Amino acid sequence: MNVLVFAEQRDAAFKKSSFEAVAAGRALADQLGGQCAALVIGSGVASSAGGLGAYGASKVYAVDAAAFARHASLAWSKVVADAAETFGAGVVLLSATQMGKDIAPRIAVALAGGLASDCTALRVEGGDIIATRPVFAGKAFIEMRITTPVKIITLRPNVFTAVPGVGTAPVEMLDPDLPESLFTTSVTDTKVSTGRPDVAEAKIIVSGGRGLKGPENFRMIEDLADVLGAGVGASRAVVDAGWRPHTEQVGQTGKTVSPNLYIACGISGAVQHLAGMSSSRYIVAINKDKDAPIFQVADYGIVGDLFEVVPELTVRLKENLGK
Repeated sequence: MNVLVFAEQRDAAFKKSSFEAVAAGRALADQLGGQCAALVIGSGVASSAGGLGAYGASKVYAVDAAAFARHASLAWSKVVADAAETFGAGVVLLSATQMGKDIAPRIAVALAGGLASDCTALRVEGGDIIATRPVFAGKAFIEMRITTPVKIITLRPNVFTAVPGVGTAPVEMLDPDLPESLFTTSVTDTKVSTGRPDVAEAKIIVSGGRGLKGPENFRMIEDLADVLGAGVGASRAVVDAGWRPHTEQVGQTGKTVSPNLYIACGISGAVQHLAGMSSSRYIVAINKDKDAPIFQVADYGIVGDLFEVVPELTVRLKENLGK
């Protein structure tokens, strides 16, 4: 069974989650006795496409044209579905990013395939693929067996390991002839972060909640994040209040994250927030309320005033890290 991996990029630079998806695709293809190919869509992507071979792609399909400079859901999903049929793929892998979540259901409909979303583990059992995903705000895991001939799976970023090897993959250019009707809705603008990692892919995240009392106090969160090279996250209440952009929201209605370290500052731990970060490897909670629900999932907890704890923690980390 062949595996096709959609490799997401931005401005011709691949996202870390794309490398993870290709590496997972290679491992899955080896177990299934098939080949692993990657698909890249965009403008100016041809020159970097072959580099996916270092992560396990045996070949790369590339769509490189000005018309694909901006993401268009209908067009992208059509290209992926057609490429899957061309390659004879029995499995299509995507990252569970905003783009992956957008087009995966459309691809599943086009290929009449079953869809397993936001998976954290894959294995082959008796020739079938068993996909594991968290449910109930990360309190439990379910195993899904997809029985359709074509299977579409999205992978949670920061869970699968991507270690680059040596070499490149041959690139086959595709020139899809799509009707204008597939480009009627497209992304017109993308807000770029201030140089910090995207929370969806960051290995370390420092998040703030209503305990910060105002948007001006998020400077403390940013200072701590800068020391750690971390992404900055926020609770839904903070985003709803207009203190931080929605791109930083962590939770059921925001982004689902799985960093190595998640530091929650002034976040009580509502169920919808826990749904987005409970799969973090280590969770540190800073809250003055010793009964805050966040402490039930935290590996380490500090009961105290975050206005005293966070600046002191930042100073100590600067000293220990030599910054």
